Amino acid sequence: MDFQTAAKLGSYLAKDYAEDMFGLLASYRDISASEAASRLDLHIRTAQEFLETMASLDILTRQEVHEGKRPYFRYSLKVQRIVIDLDLTQTKGKHPEGESTRRIREKKDSGARFTTARSNNAISSIAIWTGGGRERGERKITLTTAQGRFLYHLPFPNGEPMSIPDIMQKAGVDDAYLPEILDAVGLLERYQVIEAQ
Repeated sequence: MDFQTAAKLGSYLAKDYAEDMFGLLASYRDISASEAASRLDLHIRTAQEFLETMASLDILTRQEVHEGKRPYFRYSLKVQRIVIDLDLTQTKGKHPEGESTRRIREKKDSGARFTTARSNNAISSIAIWTGGGRERGERKITLTTAQGRFLYHLPFPNGEPMSIPDIMQKAGVDDAYLPEILDAVGLLERYQVIEAQ
């Protein structure tokens, strides 16, 4: 299950009427949106949206019924259990091929303020000014230990740019931290604190 599907399912499972709705579905052979709405004292559109979403997630079956002039749908449980199986490694930030080989350094006149950690060999946070005029605000980014050590060794604006692996090696940061280093570099590039070549 991908993250968006799990989030959609989770948001509907969190609704205060979800348990009662599934109770109805477990008790009835099939049910319409209007029947479910009247039974649970919900607006028919609320019941319809819930049932349609569960059908789109393959939890319910939906069958069109023709009675009188207007057709409508009846819903029944397709599964007896709902299992959310989410591979969290798939939520990692996606970084383009070869991104770590680019050479980077601090950008000149970025306006960012680097705060040194107590240990003096790492940066603990970076403050960045965003917006302009009355809308100007300060965004503070708190860094992990690995990110702080990496950025402490980031070349200055007048220094020679270095590749990310070389900076990591100089900072004594293990390769296992590359994804979080790339995340910090990407964020600081968006705020024009870091420039890449």
